[in-house]
Amino acid sequence: MRTYTYSQIAHIALPILVSTLMEQLIGTTDTAFLGRVGDIELGASAIGGILFIVVFMLGLGFSIGAQILMARRNGEGNYQRIGVIFYHSIAFLLLLGVVLFVLVRAFSPHILQRIIQSPRVCEAATTYLHWRIIGMFFAFVNVMFRAFYVATTHTRTLTLNSVVMVLSNVCFNYVLIFGHFGVPALGIAGAAIGSSMAEGVSTIFFIVHTRRHIPCSKYGLNRMPRLRLSLLGKILNLSVWTMVQNFLSLSTWFIFFLSIEHLGEDYLAATNIIRSISSFTFMTVVAFASTAGTLVSNLMGQGEPDAVWPMLRRTMLMTAVALAPLLLIVAIFPDAVMSVFTTDMQLIDLGRGALYVLLASYVFTLPAQILFNAVSATGNTRMAFVIELCALAVYTTYVAIAIFNMRLSLPWCWASEFVYSIIVTALTFAYMRWYPWQNKKI
Repeated sequence: MRTYTYSQIAHIALPILVSTLMEQLIGTTDTAFLGRVGDIELGASAIGGILFIVVFMLGLGFSIGAQILMARRNGEGNYQRIGVIFYHSIAFLLLLGVVLFVLVRAFSPHILQRIIQSPRVCEAATTYLHWRIIGMFFAFVNVMFRAFYVATTHTRTLTLNSVVMVLSNVCFNYVLIFGHFGVPALGIAGAAIGSSMAEGVSTIFFIVHTRRHIPCSKYGLNRMPRLRLSLLGKILNLSVWTMVQNFLSLSTWFIFFLSIEHLGEDYLAATNIIRSISSFTFMTVVAFASTAGTLVSNLMGQGEPDAVWPMLRRTMLMTAVALAPLLLIVAIFPDAVMSVFTTDMQLIDLGRGALYVLLASYVFTLPAQILFNAVSATGNTRMAFVIELCALAVYTTYVAIAIFNMRLSLPWCWASEFVYSIIVTALTFAYMRWYPWQNKKI
């Protein structure tokens, strides 16, 4: 039986971890900079940013399906098919990007006016999204490069790319938000423009690095294949469920933020700070979960399904070891960590309890994310969608009752993370333990 050792898992996971944490600095940079501009801009960037991510998740969901296919072909040793899948996926995502760009530019101002109570927050969020959506084209190309590198386990490239992207974003934001070197201060618009420009720099890096350092002929990247609708349909058959699942997942996250906004602008600002802090801890889990997913696909391609559970157990243990120091630092020094994003002690006092609730929820978030990625990686993305749908239904019900019916405090609102993760953990464990997934063909 083929087994992945701790060092082999770390060899794949750590570059993903570093890259995801570095890339998360893009959103954190926006939050930290805009926190110095004002609470309105801080809250608006949260809503506008999440709405952008909701739309972006359609593309990310498609890339996850493509990644599962490419990882399976990589495990089989059928390397030439990887490039064919890669180019078909990029063509589809660029077309999807055009459609989404037009829809967001046309309808987002009207949608935001209807769902945001504060006129000032609404105006700022509209401005942010107007400029941020331009970066979606670059972001869609980037997720496919990321899918390729994860599927083929060449993950070190992701670290290099993330460093370039973050440095670009910090420079662009510093200049555009506050106005330096003769550039006028653009405030929240500058944050959106800077992030979009950083996405473009990332795309250029991926193209140049791939041409210079990857054996393009081995993976079929040295030539553009003829478009085959049958192959695109096969990718979509796998990806449509991850697309809808990711869209719904972030949509409910967006609903959570909108619900918090009804409690007040200070609650929204505090929640945005907690979101920025949690993004670092959550991305740690996501990095190992992504590794688990691609190793499941590769193992099944190699005909070694019996090696999946030992690999998952090792991955969970490694995730816990990597995550524990981060959680302890935030738990011991919550005020110091939150002060990175705001100097307002009232916001820090308001968010402290909710931050502790979030940290505690990782007891279930960790296994939930790793097992969920494993379910998708077996090729049964429809089952993963059903599991997500069940969890989101209960999650949304809890949020509605906690905020609108009972108007509970912020810590009780963030307890929704417990509700979601417990359900996902239970259902994904049941699937991996008892469902006959071992012979799933894709």
